[in-house]
Amino acid sequence: MNKLYEMVTRFPQTEVWNDSCSCKELQYAIDNGASGATTNPVIVGNVLKKELPEWEETIRDIISTHPASTEDDVAWDVIKALGAKASRLLLPMFEESHGQKGRISFQTNAKFYRSKDKMVEQACELAATVPNSQIKAPTSQAGIEAFEELTYRGISINATVSFTCAQAIAVAEAVERGLARREAEGLSTAEMHPVCTIMAGRTDDYLKAWVKQHDVMISAEALDMAGVAVVKNAYRLYKERGYRTKLLVAAFRNQHHWEEFIGGDIVLTITSDWQRKYNGSDVVIQNNIDTPVADELLDELMKLDEFKKAYFEEGLKPEAFEHYGAFLATMNQFLGGYDDLVRLIRSYMIK
Repeated sequence: MNKLYEMVTRFPQTEVWNDSCSCKELQYAIDNGASGATTNPVIVGNVLKKELPEWEETIRDIISTHPASTEDDVAWDVIKALGAKASRLLLPMFEESHGQKGRISFQTNAKFYRSKDKMVEQACELAATVPNSQIKAPTSQAGIEAFEELTYRGISINATVSFTCAQAIAVAEAVERGLARREAEGLSTAEMHPVCTIMAGRTDDYLKAWVKQHDVMISAEALDMAGVAVVKNAYRLYKERGYRTKLLVAAFRNQHHWEEFIGGDIVLTITSDWQRKYNGSDVVIQNNIDTPVADELLDELMKLDEFKKAYFEEGLKPEAFEHYGAFLATMNQFLGGYDDLVRLIRSYMIK
């Protein structure tokens, strides 16, 4: 039995999602116990690079049947097409679980991260693409406002570009407000499944870059556990407060980013290459979610103000979310990836 399948069999509350909308990769993930998938413009661009011959006809058809569409319009139609195809693999799970599993995430345009209204408008459009949709948007100050409104409208959100306890708590509180508004009007929340991402590996990446830039001596072992520490602290607060949002771990970089969360009521969205590494490992499948990060490692990390910003609930105010180093690095990558996707589409339009 592969390790991920063993994990979800023994701990069904620990979900695995495929961090891609590639149907080939998703089928492998489902065969090994996965119950969801995610997409964004960067992921779509990467899938197209690997599977372009399978999608060229779709791209050309969209261009020819929509002669007035801009390259951006075509890019989003392509994103929807890839997501819709992958969603069909998950739909039976979605229907059987009444919305608690079998969802695929679509991400709003990263360029909208400062506008609640633009995120909400596009999120509603993307949510209508397939019945088992989930909507990702960046956890900026405007994103927090959007999450409340989208939840109120009955859309299950996936808060992304999130690295800190402060962001995770702000998301959970926004979702609770949205759910309360629905319930006050007699609207159902039973089939909703909101999640909040913490990109654990990108928290590590940022801190590693920060200590190198500032010539600070911190052990590699401590830095590899930084994102884990942030997630575990946020997880503890979520459970204490009974939030209805589920934490999601993303951006896997090492073994800790998986094994430390086994047994948790949590989602692990894992790329296909890391799934295969984990499945081929000899990691013992046991409940590790409540095992704290070693004191000596946490003490090292507490020397870093940038870690404290990520670790503590009061580490960042909402107006500072979009200025945190990991947010800036990730947004620049997302924006660049979207530009790359548009350039690919342009190559089929301008001939």
